[in-house]
Amino acid sequence: MKKLLLATLITASCSVAYAEVDLEDEKKNLSYSLGLLLGDRFTKRFGDLDYDVLMEGLSQAHEGKETQITMEEAQANLQTFEQAAAQQAQAAAAEEGNKYLEENKAKDGVMVTESGLQYEVISEADGPKPTAADTVSVHYTGTLLDGTVFDSSVERGQPAEFPLNGVIPGWTEGLQLMNTGSKYRFVIPSELAYGERGAGQAIGPGATLIFEVELLEIK
Repeated sequence: MKKLLLATLITASCSVAYAEVDLEDEKKNLSYSLGLLLGDRFTKRFGDLDYDVLMEGLSQAHEGKETQITMEEAQANLQTFEQAAAQQAQAAAAEEGNKYLEENKAKDGVMVTESGLQYEVISEADGPKPTAADTVSVHYTGTLLDGTVFDSSVERGQPAEFPLNGVIPGWTEGLQLMNTGSKYRFVIPSELAYGERGAGQAIGPGATLIFEVELLEIK
């Protein structure tokens, strides 16, 4: 009976051919638009669903009909699905990160700290080094392992300022290695970055991150 739950149906595809919608009708236009948005969102979030069953669930909820599971059961099963998906994503990210870290540390010029932080000097300067109690001004670009840029003060054209004791551990440790005016490349393992929780939509759980950082000033 519970197989009708949306969140557990990720293997079948929709086979129904639907008639063209009269989009001049305001109600149908809105309904069709919502359908497109929901369909796109569901596909990205849950994969390949059985849309015949999805429509049955939508219809039963909309019309107040008796359902085969309760709303509480549906919510609980959705949470189970999302937890399993998050665990799978984290495991895949951890495997990818560990492989990258192993390969990267073998490259010339790459240094590894006791915590596992990896860094290499792009350009060195002779300015003072900050402490964890300092506030610094930096330019940086952060990327995922596939090269996707998820944040960049360089692209914004505005340096970032922050206290070193208020950022991820990899930054707190890494920037204390830098002389002001230097530019480093950091590869930050997940446990020194955002760990199991990730950060927003861009940084998933267990992600290893790469930053190019230029230390501009100690405030």
